[in-house]
Amino acid sequence: MKHCLLILAAASVFAEPRIHYSKLFPGSKPEWVGVVVMRDGTVEYREAKDEEPQKMQLDKVDVDMIFAQAEKLGNFSKPLESGLPVARMGEKAYVYEDGPTRHEVKFNYSQDADAQTLQDFMERIVESEQALQILERAARFDRLGVNQALLQVQMLVERKRIVAPKQFLKMLDRVAKNDVYLNIARDRAAQLAANFRAQAVTPPAESK
Repeated sequence: MKHCLLILAAASVFAEPRIHYSKLFPGSKPEWVGVVVMRDGTVEYREAKDEEPQKMQLDKVDVDMIFAQAEKLGNFSKPLESGLPVARMGEKAYVYEDGPTRHEVKFNYSQDADAQTLQDFMERIVESEQALQILERAARFDRLGVNQALLQVQMLVERKRIVAPKQFLKMLDRVAKNDVYLNIARDRAAQLAANFRAQAVTPPAESK
């Protein structure tokens, strides 16, 4: 028994750093969303605390940015709430975990620029995962609705809201190559897939 406890304790101490983000907004659909970002780039997204997560992989540059922003915020060891009399925009919460270290903070609205940058990226993750879910459901249960789901993805692309576009390729290829879907949907899926693949092979701009 002691041996097992020692193993568990060691695993806890050397656990990979991770950041949890959640938002509770009663009346919205879904009312709760949760994102977990591991230091290796693995991301888990949930719309219920007890459901199996939807997983994807972030690029290193995005992971580094997330953890850098968290570090600027003291890894959530200090308050973020502005205290201003603003409308309720959902209760946001961050948790930072690294072995035995754990910090948590909750807030409705923050004026901190670093907090706003981090929250915006977390919301981009949420928007991307929800758009992928909608596309997957349409492809399975509503073939005529696939084009509308693809339009939503395209709008997110145009607004630069898509995170980890490679996660969409499997579904986009499925739609583009399957004649059970409308031609307009197949064409749009093929174009989005081509754009995402082009992004993946485009080298980063050299710093001057």
